Amino acid sequence: MIEARNLKKKFGKVVAVNGVSFTAQDGRITGLLGPNGAGKTTTLRMIYGLMQPGGGAVRIDGIDAFADPLAARARIGVLSDARGLYVRLSARENIRYYGELHGLAGSPLEARIDEMLELLDMGDIAERRVEGFSQGERMKTAIARILVHDPQNILLDEPTNGLDIMTTRALRRAIQALADRGKCVVFSTHIMQEVAALCDRVIIIAKGVIRAEGSPAEIMAATGKANLEDAFVAAVGTEEGLAA
Repeated sequence: MIEARNLKKKFGKVVAVNGVSFTAQDGRITGLLGPNGAGKTTTLRMIYGLMQPGGGAVRIDGIDAFADPLAARARIGVLSDARGLYVRLSARENIRYYGELHGLAGSPLEARIDEMLELLDMGDIAERRVEGFSQGERMKTAIARILVHDPQNILLDEPTNGLDIMTTRALRRAIQALADRGKCVVFSTHIMQEVAALCDRVIIIAKGVIRAEGSPAEIMAATGKANLEDAFVAAVGTEEGLAA
């Protein structure tokens, strides 16, 4: 479970995040939805420790993420906007390397690698070098890498950007399978279809503050709109940043 409380962040005079609070539960998919520049990525970066907040607190499975960052990071897997794959290594070698960084070795590590390759349908690319991979193949490898240590909490920053329809559908199935296993999944997106297809709970962020929170049905009811896109516009107050 991930708990964010009153997170704040400024860049000079620009307020990027201003008092964001939410709880993401185990076994659920929580979506951070908002226009480009809404503060979604900044919020995620504060949660997983890449960025120091200007205020607030984060707890990962009850661990204070700022007081004990190493223990907190051991409980999360992060797909950031920078994928960071080693192109001279194969997909399997990339996954193995990150498993070793998390202290895994031997047959338990190899079993986890095989499990990730099966989950993401990567059997045909496992032994190929990442150099020359398609965008979808790179994404699968990056996701397998962040899951190899079996984290309870998974943070995904716009994971379907640049993917074709079939790869996007496969990735959605993998994300749903993780939640079905009891994992806490949080992902940011500005794509309405992602939210409709996956999210149990939605947090709409605009200009660094939460404008609406709840299940898609609850947000539609609260805004009096018949579909999520109209509810989003009503909550944000602008059509800027809406994805087709």
